[in-house]
Amino acid sequence: MTTITATERRAAQAYLRLLESTRAVLTDPQLAPYAGVMLTRPMAEADEALRAAGFAGNEDRLLRVVSSLRDSPATAWGRTG
Repeated sequence: MTTITATERRAAQAYLRLLESTRAVLTDPQLAPYAGVMLTRPMAEADEALRAAGFAGNEDRLLRVVSSLRDSPATAWGRTG
């Protein structure tokens, strides 16, 4: 089991929100042309959170934390923190 700090949890949640936002924008033909504008805030949030958690250059740890959050039935990964 992966022990997750509050900062790591926030970073992983921001990363997951970015993934979900990206998927939603790019799968909608009406929104796809505006992806750059629509994803600016989620990208900035994820970038800041990943840096604060020390995940810059540490993708292995990030992906372990994300996997742990996604596998956990006890949390709503995008809404806790």
